[in-house]
Amino acid sequence: MREVLRELRAWWEAGEPVAMATVVDTFSSSPRPPGASMLVGPDGTVVGSVSGGCVEGAVHDVGLDVLASATPELAHYGVSDETAYGVGLTCGGELDVFVEKVTPESFPELGEVADDIEAGRPVAVATVVAHPDPAWVGRRLVVRPDSASGSLGLDRADAAVTDDARGLLDHGTTETLTYGPEGERRGEGMRVFVASYAPRPRMIVFGAIDFAAAVAEMGAFLGYAVTVCDARPLFATPARLPAADEVVVSWPHTYLRDEAGAGRVDARTVLCVLTHDPKFDVPLLEVALRLPAVAYVGAMGSRRTHEDRMRHLREAGLTEEELSRLSSPIGLDLGGRTPQETAVSIAAEIVALRWGGAGDRLSERQGPIHP
Repeated sequence: MREVLRELRAWWEAGEPVAMATVVDTFSSSPRPPGASMLVGPDGTVVGSVSGGCVEGAVHDVGLDVLASATPELAHYGVSDETAYGVGLTCGGELDVFVEKVTPESFPELGEVADDIEAGRPVAVATVVAHPDPAWVGRRLVVRPDSASGSLGLDRADAAVTDDARGLLDHGTTETLTYGPEGERRGEGMRVFVASYAPRPRMIVFGAIDFAAAVAEMGAFLGYAVTVCDARPLFATPARLPAADEVVVSWPHTYLRDEAGAGRVDARTVLCVLTHDPKFDVPLLEVALRLPAVAYVGAMGSRRTHEDRMRHLREAGLTEEELSRLSSPIGLDLGGRTPQETAVSIAAEIVALRWGGAGDRLSERQGPIHP
């Protein structure tokens, strides 16, 4: 919903009915992830995408039907039986799309949810997309870290879904959960799609060198809130780092320690150490590698620099397990030379580690693209 929120809210505030189609589950090589949304406006206008073009025409037709009937529908799309150019996914994947009519009456919390998303406050929307009793389909809960509104129909179901939605929200994960018809955790029959709208994950880049500007730009492109930190005010300026959301002048290890202590570093945070100077990066890595949970710690440097850095870190008392968390030299071997090419290699390593990718060429692999 995030990518179509502006248009959705405008129609909602005007009291205009909108059909919202949301990818709630994917199988194999689906082109869009769960949470991708497409709107069919009151005049038939299409905003957004659920498949990159493969099934949008069919989803548009479902959206028009839902607008007319106000009955939500869960549609399944896969590769077509006779030809991949029919209504299906040419990539061979499958996806489930939930289509519902959105109005101020059906989704009265939308304005507050939109405010939370735009302000970066964590909020999750849990919607029943399948149930043996059709009356349950479309019911929703709006879940925040310390509150919940709405109801699925039973206190038992509300409690189970609220608890699980908070767990997903804590990790910024969007997922479809399965329960028994009354919210039984070990049952089947009810499927609840939980869309998590957590604040953007952080990328903290240390060292305001020319590579940092390119890494910051790549991080912003990937959806991170980017901070660049450097102890040298001459280099740490917004003018030199226009893609960064924040530029901080501070000793890197002090800044990271303070941010972690304030709870602003979590399991989604990626740390890119580009300082390339032992007096900066060794104290910084002592802090970074001892943090209980971050997604990625990478450090720039030659093989010689890497070996010297590892020696200093061992002398500082870091264990081999802690050192194993360090990606150094930083990035994948793409053969690049420029700051922009280096930034691509760093981003590629972050993505590969996040999703368990091998980093090799797809053309040289067998089997499905997406495991």
